[in-house]
Order: sequence, then structure tokens, then C-alpha cells
Amino acid sequence: MHRTDASEEAVEGWSVVRKRGDVLPLAVLALLAEGPLHGYEVRRRLDDRLGAFRALSYGTLYPCLRALQAGGCLTETAEQRAPGTVSSKRSRVVYEITEHGRERLAELLEEAGPAAWEDDAFGVRLALFQRVAPRTRLRILEGRRARLLERLEQLSVSIERTQAQLDAYALEAQRHGLETVRSEVDWLDRLITAERRAPARPGVPAAAPPEES
Repeated sequence: MHRTDASEEAVEGWSVVRKRGDVLPLAVLALLAEGPLHGYEVRRRLDDRLGAFRALSYGTLYPCLRALQAGGCLTETAEQRAPGTVSSKRSRVVYEITEHGRERLAELLEEAGPAAWEDDAFGVRLALFQRVAPRTRLRILEGRRARLLERLEQLSVSIERTQAQLDAYALEAQRHGLETVRSEVDWLDRLITAERRAPARPGVPAAAPPEES
């Protein structure tokens, strides 16, 4: 029977990472930057605090943890039992971020390309904005807004083209999708305005001023 060694597990883990546009390792590193955690606690906090991982399985989380460990971003240690304690249960593993992991986290937080604007990634990155430089926050917000404006145009064209062929309920479903996107665009407009008006913090680059038309 073929056995999966550590290097193969790392490759498998990073394939999962890349499929999620780096949002899973970003989230894991951000949580572990606050202190060491057990694997089950990492999963619980990903759901409770970041909200985008309700369907995350341990089969996805642990390959990511192993990949981060193989990359030098994490260490793992078995939790020590109190002296004299006897238990048939396996020792729980505690994960802790390394200095290299903190450096990698800082790099991931400052990524502001299209992957940061997508549905799966944007909510997580928004939840971590307190750690992100103003210029990066603004690029992500503006990128998300541009992406939604494209979606808005596509939905409008679709409704106009197909409304004569749809029943009333199917048409309302499309209109609901359109209004949902419009509402998020309005919300993003408010966030972008607030970000531009926010006072700069010492040593942190301010958000870029609006471009003149």
C-alpha cells in the first residue's frame, strides 16, 4: 500500500491552499498569530469569527495545517498531561505560528489582487482589515466594487433579454439578485468614502486620494 509522506502531504495541502486563493492559510495564520490553538479550536474560530468556513471539514483544514508546517510557518507540539494523569486518549496537538509564519501572514494581508475581491475571499479579508494598511484596504474595496458593477451589468442584460421567457417567480428571483448586488455596491461606496476620510496613523501610508476625472 502506498504511504503518503510529509512532502506529499505538503504538496496536497498547498493545492488546497491555492484553490482557495490563499484565504484559508491567511485565516489560519491570523488566528494563530493571537496565540497557540488546537486544530478543533482553529476550525471553531474560523466559523465563529470569520464566518466563511461553516462547511470547512477537517479533511481540508489539516492538509492546510500540515502544508503551513512544512513551509516553516507553524510548529506543532503534543499537549502535556498533568503529572499522574492517565488517559487512553491521544495527546492533543497544539499549533503555534513561527516568526516566518508571521512574515508570511504580513505578505498575505497586503495582497490586493483579484483573488481578494472574490466572494469566497472578500469576507475574510474584510474581517481582517484592522491588520491591513489603508492603501491595501482601499484597493480591495475598490476592486470588489468594480467586480460587482460588472456583475450588475451582466444581471441587467440577462433580465432584459430573458424576462419575456420567465414566469413571475423566476423573474422576481433575478430581480432579487440584482437588488442584492446594488445594495452591496451602495454599502461599498460608504466604506470607500469612510476609508478615504479616515485620518492617517503615524508610520502607516494613508489611503490614496480620489482620482480626478
